[in-house]
Amino acid sequence: PCNRSMAEPAVAPGPEPPGLGLAVQLMSQAHRAIALTGAGVSTPSGLPDFRSPGTGLWEHQDPMQVASLLAFRHHPQAFLERMRPFAERILTAQPNAAHRALARLEEAGRLQGVITQNVDGLHQKAGSSRVLEIHGHLRQATCVACYREFPTGPFLEPLVLPGSLPRCPVCGGLLKPNIILMGEQLPHDLIRRARQWVESCDLILVAGSSLEITPAAELPYQAVEHGARCIIVNHQATSMDARADVVIHDDVAAVLPRLAAEVAYER
Repeated sequence: PCNRSMAEPAVAPGPEPPGLGLAVQLMSQAHRAIALTGAGVSTPSGLPDFRSPGTGLWEHQDPMQVASLLAFRHHPQAFLERMRPFAERILTAQPNAAHRALARLEEAGRLQGVITQNVDGLHQKAGSSRVLEIHGHLRQATCVACYREFPTGPFLEPLVLPGSLPRCPVCGGLLKPNIILMGEQLPHDLIRRARQWVESCDLILVAGSSLEITPAAELPYQAVEHGARCIIVNHQATSMDARADVVIHDDVAAVLPRLAAEVAYER
């Protein structure tokens, strides 16, 4: 019998996206499925992605000028002024149906965990417990002078108020949120763990990622090379589409709840 202890996910009405049936079949057969998520998973929560035509953050800006470690170190005031609108949205954003669907799949034992390129923490807010945030997060900040680390709670006001800079309470140095900027090394331990996950999974679900930023873009290829099946749900085409078992070019907030509704309650 189906396990109905969890609330049924809300499923948007409308025709079934092409490929969903095969995605359900592959997900149902998998024993060690993981997900890789990008900015497209959070766009339904009101957070813009980076490269979508017409709406992407980098459509009219060079990311090396506005979101790089060099820009932060040499022009911190200008850096924060440019990033404040995005930070304000992150602080108020709430999980959407895609985040909740992935959390339900994990709770049902259908998903081993989520590797995310996002820094918004919405997977955890939705209930996912195994999340690798390979591009960092906003929950903590590090002093660029003394390297002490602090929870960002007391420094949120300086982060979002125009003309202010968050300062270390110990040495007065500038506090940098623990997000990975352009030109900055990703945490070695997190990347090692992510590669362990993809090399041992038997299915990888790529959701809302353009697969243009390495090393995250390499993870689905590594999974497939180790024998995993691959499902891609993303509005735009990706470089991995030709090697995926299923590609669904549709809204993640519509597709993932349908996938969860079919898969999460079979055990």
